[in-house]
Amino acid sequence: MPADASLETLLSEAARLRRAGRVGEAITAYRALLARWPALADSWYNLGLLLRRAGQPMDALDAYRRALDHGIDRPEEVHLNRAVILAEDLRRPADAEAELARALTINPAYDPALLNLGNLLEDLGRRDEAAAGYQALLDRRPGNPDALARLAGVVRPSGPDDPLIGALRQALQRPDLSAADRAALGFALGRLLDGTGAYDEAFVACGEANRQSRASAGPGRALYDPAAQVRLVDQLIAIFDRPEPFAPSTVGRARPPPIFIVGMFRSGSTLVEQVLASHRRVTSGGELDLLPGLVRRKVSPWPVMARHLAPADAATLGRNYLDALAARFPGADVLTDKRPDNLVHVGLIKRMFPDARIIHTRRDPLDNALSLYFLHLDHSMAYALDLADTAHFMSEQQRLADHWKRLYGDQILNFDYDAFVRDPRPMTEQLLAFCGLPWDEACMAFHKADSMVRTASVWQVREPLYQRASGRWRHYARHLEPVRERLERLAALPGEGS
Repeated sequence: MPADASLETLLSEAARLRRAGRVGEAITAYRALLARWPALADSWYNLGLLLRRAGQPMDALDAYRRALDHGIDRPEEVHLNRAVILAEDLRRPADAEAELARALTINPAYDPALLNLGNLLEDLGRRDEAAAGYQALLDRRPGNPDALARLAGVVRPSGPDDPLIGALRQALQRPDLSAADRAALGFALGRLLDGTGAYDEAFVACGEANRQSRASAGPGRALYDPAAQVRLVDQLIAIFDRPEPFAPSTVGRARPPPIFIVGMFRSGSTLVEQVLASHRRVTSGGELDLLPGLVRRKVSPWPVMARHLAPADAATLGRNYLDALAARFPGADVLTDKRPDNLVHVGLIKRMFPDARIIHTRRDPLDNALSLYFLHLDHSMAYALDLADTAHFMSEQQRLADHWKRLYGDQILNFDYDAFVRDPRPMTEQLLAFCGLPWDEACMAFHKADSMVRTASVWQVREPLYQRASGRWRHYARHLEPVRERLERLAALPGEGS
């Protein structure tokens, strides 16, 4: 682009690159534009969006601040975006709450900020405040599907005649609801019915919710491809076929890698992280996007490009990861990276960090599958929308986990959720020893930890340990019969303790 290009030309080019999804080039274009015309508030906003997509949350915060400084229209939306970065990327909940308060000061009727504030309060374990916020929104906007579904996620049903169950049923009769709203309300209804012991009705409600979730993605989308999953696992096993093809040097490294927690979603990973986060030396990182982001930007297409990864490239990736981690958690001692789907990246993790500690969480496959079926998950997890697909996906995940265990042996700890809830102390001792941490009695009271929890297990891990989720599948045995044989084969697989 010539130096004398007009404002309109530069704006058009930057917008074109942004719409095309060429994130890096779009960032460069917006920076060039703003170097010459720094008062363009909307361009600062667009730069903020792009920087977050590029995995640069601190720079994104600065871009949004500049948009505010230059008087952008609808500043409440900018404060909301800053709050999301602070909560999700930087784990700074107090700062996120302050940004949401600013948004609501500007526009008290700004529903997205009210809903996000409720989510944040949930993540922090402030159940009553979250419920009050959702109820206040419902009082102002009766029947609001988002507020109704989220309220149902934080309250405990009083019984089969709980008014909220009736409100959900009534809302689902509305002809104007979108498929996405029907999915959200259906999952909420299923959760409450399950809590009252109405198991057959709960299963029916979640079955319809899963169908609506798939419909909301659009024709031909949110479909699980079993053959593609088999190919992916075959590729990973072929590419990462020996324990350590090379070992990047750890000399001069500023900090050790975090403790990686991987496995199936809903297999106990949040519980493991909360136990560790109760230790005086450990900081919870949560479900970080750092490693998947690096893979998207540097090792794409995955996993084919991993075959050509040179030792120096792996070392560079490791430094990039640790630099980003230090920026998000300055001064932290021991960190956790609890990203269950990093199971596909275990081979890469061991190339980047040969000394990495990896915890693989497992639970009864029938319970695991049922838990997934009852959750409103992102469409990228299409396998969770159908129990047969879930069973296939879990079998492939176990095939991959078994391969990593064969390669790395006792460098991977298989953590059994069901064994933990039966007898937590020896499992906690094993967990801390594996992580190189001294005993801390606080880990036995993990439900009292004040760490932020951003997963569907937020309320379970804030209660004293209970066993009702272990063996829950028995309430749904009749409904699980079509996939039970495949899942029971998984349950029969030998589970190595370390």
